[in-house]
Amino acid sequence: MTRLIRTTMLAGLAIATGAAGFLWTGELIPNRGAGLVSQAHAIGRPLTPVSYAGVARRTVRRCAVGVYYC
Repeated sequence: MTRLIRTTMLAGLAIATGAAGFLWTGELIPNRGAGLVSQAHAIGRPLTPVSYAGVARRTVRRCAVGVYYC
């Protein structure tokens, strides 16, 4: 029974350590509002008109609105 408890405690410690490492932002004193994703800064045109991603994004948006029959 003690081996089961030890294994469970080690698994819990590993999960807690992994979660803390995933959520840590790299600062000892975190800023207010800091989360998993830092603030994004768009450079250039935001809708990427010629790229494959921009075409796919517009197609999905137009299908959702009902411009296209998808």
